[in-house]
Amino acid sequence: MTNIKVKLTYEEQRILIMGLVELKNRLIEEDRYTDAVDELIMKLTK
Repeated sequence: MTNIKVKLTYEEQRILIMGLVELKNRLIEEDRYTDAVDELIMKLTK
């Protein structure tokens, strides 16, 4: 697996995380797994 690094501004990072949180909430409402989204959120907030 190849790691890809992208430099984001604070604003870009904030928008991306907000979108992922919205996706996670939608998945929870649909009683679906959120593991992949959780992992992305964790990686972005390191």
